[in-house]
Amino acid sequence: MSRKYFGTDGIRGTVGQSPITPDFVLRLAHAVGRVLKRTEARPLVLIGKDTRISGYMLESALESGFNSAGVDVMLLGPLPTPGVAYLTRAQRASLGVVISASHNAYPDNGIKFFSAQGTKLSDDWELAVEAAMDEPPVWVESAALGKARRLDDAAGRYIEFCKSTFATDLTLKGLKIVVDAAHGAAYQIAPKVFHELGAEVVAIGCSPDGLNINHEVGATHTEALVAAVKANHADYGVALDGDADRLMMVDASGRLFNGDELLYLMADDRLGRDEHVPGVVGTLMTNMAVEVALKKRGVQFVRAKVGDRYVLEELHKHKWLLGGEGSGHLLALDKHTTGDGLVSALQVLQTCVRSERSMAQLLSDVTLFPQTLINVRLQPGQDWKANTRLADETKAVEAELGDHGRVLIRASGTEPLVRVMVEARDAAQAQACAERLAATLKV
Repeated sequence: MSRKYFGTDGIRGTVGQSPITPDFVLRLAHAVGRVLKRTEARPLVLIGKDTRISGYMLESALESGFNSAGVDVMLLGPLPTPGVAYLTRAQRASLGVVISASHNAYPDNGIKFFSAQGTKLSDDWELAVEAAMDEPPVWVESAALGKARRLDDAAGRYIEFCKSTFATDLTLKGLKIVVDAAHGAAYQIAPKVFHELGAEVVAIGCSPDGLNINHEVGATHTEALVAAVKANHADYGVALDGDADRLMMVDASGRLFNGDELLYLMADDRLGRDEHVPGVVGTLMTNMAVEVALKKRGVQFVRAKVGDRYVLEELHKHKWLLGGEGSGHLLALDKHTTGDGLVSALQVLQTCVRSERSMAQLLSDVTLFPQTLINVRLQPGQDWKANTRLADETKAVEAELGDHGRVLIRASGTEPLVRVMVEARDAAQAQACAERLAATLKV
């Protein structure tokens, strides 16, 4: 059964257009409340948000919808998505709700949910909510209406949690770090985390006005971070996205490190402390160099579908702890139940501080393979999977690359495109092979 409203990460869209309207969000919260009341007499729901101007409106709608179903609400204010997940567990709440469209620009917004354990909810739960939305509302009587209150110092509680994931015998003293919060949910929190661990902090992207979230700053616009690191002669730069669940980092030279490289560094830290790392989960897009480097160190590597939700599924399946994707969604399940940009940054910095080596030095044996990605637009009715020329050419390319490259061909989830990706040690070979494959799809 397919879902009508929920995507891979909650419900998202343009504010003022269905489904991101106050009336829909009120109905959604009412339906969620009714589902919760099937197993709990008096559920408690936490609501956090990022800094978009539409957050006020959607927060009010959620609060009304939950209260109308007899559900109590605790308002957290602006707080990173992983912060909401943490406090949902810490407060023994029934559910955590985040109002955010992550790395999207301010006209978009969304709603996502966390279970009482601080994890993403199942497809079955989402289907139950959608079914409840199709039923007439059942307003509880006045005496049974839910109440709403604010949680004192939600930000401070989350700051302490983040700091607790950094080794107690280490410090960031002596380091200058540029922190870019993308004018998003971590704008007050991120600078304090690094400062309280001893670093000298230069904050950029920490002045939200409701309209500037992710605008030319943050993990999806790293030019600002690179420039600030160079201008301030900083040791490191840390860029988060609007809801602070993804991360990019920069070293003193201005070199940018993506999620694939940071994932390797997180594994390297544990291996360097003789911890057992049985395996790591990446995605179909994870650079092959990381897979090769991990396997060389005796660490298994499994690829999930693109999306942190699928990485998490594979981690649970294998009972492993570390996973992530190149976009900067990184998971360390012994530190947190969900991807957390701040916690991941601290894991990487911990590696550098403990080893007294830079990120570049730690990655000296991991040279990313060049990747060529070509998008081929499909004609109406074109069945690319039945293309025998493509199948034959794919086999030929894979034979040519051997163990020194790979081919990935997949359909876009949002457009009538086929994405042809070839990875090889030699950039010219990757380009030539990708062009050969793409040519078989062009009518």
